[in-house]
Amino acid sequence: MSDPNTNGNSKNGHELTPEEATRPAANEQPPLTTRQGHPVHDNQNTRTVGNRGPTTLENYPFLEKITHFDRERIPERVVHARGAGAHGYFEAYGTVGDEPVSKYTRAKLFQEQGKRTPVFVRFSTVIHGGTSPETLRDPRGFAVKFYTEDGNWDLVGNNLKTFFIRDAIKFPDFIHAFKPDPVTNIQDPNRQFDFVSLSPETMHTITWLFSPWGIPANYRHMEGSGVNTYKWYNAEGEGVLIKYHWVPKAGVKNLTQEEANAIQATNFNHATQDLFEAIARGDYPEWEFQVQIMSDDEHSELDFDPLDDTKLWPVDQFPMLPVGRMVLDRNPVNYFAEVEQASFGTGVLVDGLDFSDDKMLQGRTLSYSDTQRHRVGANYLQLPINRAKKEVYTNQRDGQMTYYVDQGPNPHVNYEPSSRGGLVETSQGGKPHTPYVQGNLVREAIERKNPYGQAGERYRTFTQAEKNELVSNLVGNLKKCNPDIQERMVGHLLQCDQEYGQRVADGLGLAATGEAVAVAREVAEQAGEFAVERS
Repeated sequence: MSDPNTNGNSKNGHELTPEEATRPAANEQPPLTTRQGHPVHDNQNTRTVGNRGPTTLENYPFLEKITHFDRERIPERVVHARGAGAHGYFEAYGTVGDEPVSKYTRAKLFQEQGKRTPVFVRFSTVIHGGTSPETLRDPRGFAVKFYTEDGNWDLVGNNLKTFFIRDAIKFPDFIHAFKPDPVTNIQDPNRQFDFVSLSPETMHTITWLFSPWGIPANYRHMEGSGVNTYKWYNAEGEGVLIKYHWVPKAGVKNLTQEEANAIQATNFNHATQDLFEAIARGDYPEWEFQVQIMSDDEHSELDFDPLDDTKLWPVDQFPMLPVGRMVLDRNPVNYFAEVEQASFGTGVLVDGLDFSDDKMLQGRTLSYSDTQRHRVGANYLQLPINRAKKEVYTNQRDGQMTYYVDQGPNPHVNYEPSSRGGLVETSQGGKPHTPYVQGNLVREAIERKNPYGQAGERYRTFTQAEKNELVSNLVGNLKKCNPDIQERMVGHLLQCDQEYGQRVADGLGLAATGEAVAVAREVAEQAGEFAVERS
């Protein structure tokens, strides 16, 4: 019988401390908790209004996780550390496809044909450090800061049109798995594919990444995408869902692994050098800005959710519509002041543009600006590269490295409302956009996940050379992984496309059996993924 004075928490006459009492046995896996000691019951889904509604602010486990992640490196960016940048302009067409752009958005920078808005663009790699080679297999960041008359708009995207995960609560886990091992400081395919093989939603973007599209030849011949689903709304407050795309006028060029290895042997700055030298000689890179438009509803006719950033919108149903063009025509004067200190955030929007309930986008909106305040400082928006090109007046004061005071006419008043000459609210430029939201607060994944469908479609649209490169790259990395990880990956890929999975299995010397598929299906079910069968 236990001693009543120890509440049963004793061992061999020794009263256990709270830490000892809750410590798992040697053969048990420790439970996941927050730093506050709270057990984490769901590490897959943020808390939202319904399973596809907006994220709530009181997501403590997510907030603790993502804000700690934002501060894991000082002062280099945790992700997108290796970068290059340039100045230029965006020129509007005044239309979206063949229609007036005002039908869909009242954002001023789009309204007039020929209207130019200054921009700064930062290209980057995602996983690797600030001086890493630009030939590594990695998504490329494509972040654009528009200095509009209504203030800054940041469009923060990648070269690939999809992402690996659909809920921001998994972002630190994904990045940790792809970063070097915390003990050896060596990047390890075993860690990467351990995470990937247990996260079926990654199959689509993994298929892109390990094809030649995973190593762009340079920044000038690289596509860009907003990745997430955004919104436009017009003067009447009517909204639509939007996907953003940058299409290089010079065409797309990618590298095979062999070509990348050859470049890296002599030059690990090749993409930065190519961009800088092209602009210096007057060969200005140009992209057409295109959008896809979808009505703002659930679209039950689709086999995926339009708010799922692991999916593409089919262009035959939602065509790419030109909106304008961007030209980069001026190099930075100082790399650190402009490229390194350039700070972007997905929450930086202007009137006529809005968020959707895309869970990854909502998490990024907190994380990106939070990271900049940590990395650059509380007053990062006062730096010339980040400052809006219009008069700014706020009641924000002080903080590290205050550069100037953006105050109103009365310096004694730093609050609102005030009767003593303080700042006043402005009127809105049209009817507000007021989407209706209803649902229980839940931690649930979206319903239409279909982790394999678009991955298989992508494989089948690749050229034979692209398929060969994809299989070769996957096999080369998976050979370094444990057998259970190899089996799970083969099982997933077989469900994407039979030939795809068979070729990877053959390369690994494995049998492409129903057992591997069963193992992968079990993983998918445990992850809440239920594949939509292909006919």
